[in-house]
Amino acid sequence: MTHPRKIFIYDTTLRDGSQGEGISFSGASKIQMALKLDEFGVDYIEGGYAGSNPKDMEFFHEIQKHKLRHAKVAAFGSTRRADIAVEADENVARLIQAGTPVVTIFGKTWKLHVDDVLRTTVAENRRMVADTVGYLKSHKREVIFDAEHFFDGYKDNPAFALDVLKAAVEAGADALVLCDTNGGSLPHEVFGITAEVVKAFPGVAVGIHTHNDSGLAVATSLEAVRAGAVQVQGTINGYGERTGNANLCSIIPCLELKMGCRAIPPGFLKQLRGLSMFVDDLVNLRHDTKSPFVGASSFAHKAGMHVNAVQKNPRSFEHITPESVGNERHILVSEGSGSSSVLLKAIEMGVDLKKSDPEVKQILEALKGLEKKGYAYEAADASFRILVQKVLRKHKSFFELEGFRVIIEKNGKDKPCVSEASIKVRVGETLEHAVASGDGPVNALDRALRKALSRFYPAIEHVALTDYRVRILDPEEATAAKTRVIIESSDGKEQWGTVGVSVNIIEASWEALVDSVEYKLFREEENEGT
Repeated sequence: MTHPRKIFIYDTTLRDGSQGEGISFSGASKIQMALKLDEFGVDYIEGGYAGSNPKDMEFFHEIQKHKLRHAKVAAFGSTRRADIAVEADENVARLIQAGTPVVTIFGKTWKLHVDDVLRTTVAENRRMVADTVGYLKSHKREVIFDAEHFFDGYKDNPAFALDVLKAAVEAGADALVLCDTNGGSLPHEVFGITAEVVKAFPGVAVGIHTHNDSGLAVATSLEAVRAGAVQVQGTINGYGERTGNANLCSIIPCLELKMGCRAIPPGFLKQLRGLSMFVDDLVNLRHDTKSPFVGASSFAHKAGMHVNAVQKNPRSFEHITPESVGNERHILVSEGSGSSSVLLKAIEMGVDLKKSDPEVKQILEALKGLEKKGYAYEAADASFRILVQKVLRKHKSFFELEGFRVIIEKNGKDKPCVSEASIKVRVGETLEHAVASGDGPVNALDRALRKALSRFYPAIEHVALTDYRVRILDPEEATAAKTRVIIESSDGKEQWGTVGVSVNIIEASWEALVDSVEYKLFREEENEGT
C-alpha cells in the first residue's frame, strides 16, 4: 500500500501575515493563534521576527510554556550583516535567544539586491549565508534557508542564485525555500525553476514561499509541489504584505483532495473553515464570503437549473463536498429562483415541505412579489424563514407595535448629534413603553426595542447587531429614493440576516430589526421543543 506524499505546512501568519494592512496580533492573540494552528496540525509555526520587536521575543518565551502536539515553532531572521562576524551580530544572537527548535533565515539570491541593497560583494554575500547557517547549526537548531527573491534572481543569473543555495547546503541547512518575494513569477516558471533546484540538490528538502501580487500565489505554490517541493509556506486567509501571501486555506485542500498529498493529520481538514473564521475574528476583520473552500458563498447556489441539478447530484455543480472542509451548502433564493430553489432553501431552514406541496408555489409567488418591491433575501435567511412561516400560516407574532418615535437633536456646531427613541409595544395584554438613546437613530431604536421586550424575552439580551448595510434602490429619486436595509445579527452561536424596505430608512431599519428579534425568539421556541 502506497502512502500519500507528505508535504510540510509552514504557517507564517504571525510573521509575514501580520505585515498585511490592517493585520495586528496582540501578545495574547499570538499565543491563541499558535495553539489553534497546532490543533489544526500544521508542521511549522513561524512566530515572528526575533530581532524586530519585544512582543515577538515575548511570544517565543511564552509559547515554550505550552506543549504543542504537532507543530515546531520557528524564529525568523536574516543572515549576519555584511562585514560583521556572525558571533558579533545582535540579530543572529536574538535568534538563539528565542529558544525555538527551528530558525528560518533569509538571504539574498538576486544579484541586484547584493549590488544595490546590501552594497557588498558576491563573495561576502555567500559568506554571510554560510556563516549564519553554520553558526545556527552549531547551536543545534533546525535551519531553514529562505532564498529571498529566488525566482527573480534565478531568471537574472542562474549560476549566482544556485551558488547561494549551495553555500547554505554546504553549511548544513536542513531545507531550501524558494521565495517569489515580489509575486511576479508565472506558474510554469516556478515549476521549471523548482524542478532545476530539486535536481541540483538531491536529498535536500526544497520548499516554496510565494506572494500574491499577480493573483497566482496558490497556483505557483502547487506547481512547486508538482515539481518536487516538500514544504509550502503561506498564511491563513492569504494575509500578508501588499496583496498577500499564498493562502493556505486554498493550498491545503488542493493538496489533500486534488493532488493526493498528506498536508495535515487525517480527519483534520474538516476544521479548515473554523480555523479561517477564527483568524478573521482574532484580527477583527470581516470574513471573505467569496473565499474558495471556506467562504460562505463557496457552495452557494442560486440559478434554478443549478439548484435542480445539485438536488439530484451535488457533484454536478460542486467540485468537492462542502463538509470535507467544514463548510456547508447554501441555497440562495431570488425572483429568478425556481421551485427547486425554494424547496431546498425551506428544507435547509428546517421547514418540512415536499415539491408537490402547493405551498411551494405560494412561497415562490410571495417571494417574487416582495422582490419586485425591492426586498432581497440572499443575505437575509431569517427574513426568508419568517416569510415562509407567514405563507404557511405558522408565523407567531411575539409582540405588536403600538408606535415609535425617533428624535435626532443637534445643539451647536461643535456638539455631536444626540439620538433618542421611544417605543410602545404590546406583549399579550401588557403595554410596554421604553425610551433609549443611541449612537444613531437605528441604534437608539434597537436599544429601545430590547428594553421594552427584555423582561418578557430575556434571550434577546444576547443578540447583537454585527452589520448594517443600506442600498438605495432608485437613486434617480434622490432623497425620496426607496431604501433597502440589511441587518446581520448574532447571539454568539448563530448568525442571521434580515431585510427591510421603505422610502423611509428608519422604517426599513425597523422592519429588519423586528425580523431579527422575532427570528431569535422563534429559534428559542424551536430549540426548547427539541
